Amino acid sequence: MTANLNDLRVQIDAIDRELLDLLNRRAHVAEQVGAVKRLEGSPFFRPDRVAKVIEQIQHANKGPLKNEHVAAVWREIMSACLALEAPVRVAYLGPAGTFSEQAALQFFGESIEKVPCDNVDEVFRATASGGAGYGVVAVENSTEGVVSRSLDLFLTSPLHIVGEVSLMVKHNLLRLSDSMDGIEAVYAHPQALAQCQGWLTTHLPNAKRYAASSNAEGARLASTNGAWAGIASERAGTQFGLHAVAPGIQDEAFNRTRFAVVCLPQTLPAPPASGKDCISLVVSVANRPGAVHDLLVPLKNHGVSMTRFESRPARSGQWEYHFYIDLQGHPSQSNVKAALAELQQLCAFYKVLGSYPVSD
Repeated sequence: MTANLNDLRVQIDAIDRELLDLLNRRAHVAEQVGAVKRLEGSPFFRPDRVAKVIEQIQHANKGPLKNEHVAAVWREIMSACLALEAPVRVAYLGPAGTFSEQAALQFFGESIEKVPCDNVDEVFRATASGGAGYGVVAVENSTEGVVSRSLDLFLTSPLHIVGEVSLMVKHNLLRLSDSMDGIEAVYAHPQALAQCQGWLTTHLPNAKRYAASSNAEGARLASTNGAWAGIASERAGTQFGLHAVAPGIQDEAFNRTRFAVVCLPQTLPAPPASGKDCISLVVSVANRPGAVHDLLVPLKNHGVSMTRFESRPARSGQWEYHFYIDLQGHPSQSNVKAALAELQQLCAFYKVLGSYPVSD
């Protein structure tokens, strides 16, 4: 016999009340955990603990819910409970609706205290000064490469990387009217303009392109003039009441941006090994023949894989460079530890930017 729709809805309502009771029981325990952490001086936010809980829940999942949906639900449950223990303040490139905000919410959940910043420098400054516990900054795009300003700021910042978010970036052309007619100017972050330059040249060849501090700021500007358009996320379009007159205009369909989650070491020490980790370094070497080649020898000898190698001018006026390197592994592994020790001996400048679990 087919169940009656109203009867099914009554069942769902009853289950929802049971879920709410259980969630509040969990929240009460979380408050007690917060009190213990406060007495011990332990970090309130532990991304490794979040990952472990989600992994255990996914392992216990028998369906029909998909594991990725279970993970999303539990991340929000833990975020809400953590907000009861101690509010987590997170700085990111604002205003509301940026991909940086989206990355922050994907990593921490919705129950954070948002600290939107005008530029990447301010994200680093707010996090280093204690105005925010954590910062989220873009470091690399699959189409346009590294975000130079973020890499430069890591050189002198006391912050270290404790996590990362890899975000699929879909750029949309946004404007007040639901038409592409009469667009005279397009505003967006320089990276977004570069990632969409082919589409813009083909479809809006006469529209001027202007750099904005963020894509969300470009969307805000587009909301002030009917002849202007912005390139930003759907979230930004909703925030500023804009139509997506052309969705997915990025030149590369699989356009991803990698964000680093940063904080002071006293806020959260380097996470323990997860089995799928990355170590980020910045180094420089003396300007002599074979110096860069020599950097690779300890990695080869100890079987450590390098996943990224970028150079940036050292700004010394002597044609010297800093090299940004990502390695697979964790410093607690014996072969990685040995390789890092030998590598450091070869460097004129050596700084570990962080060791952290790799984003899926």
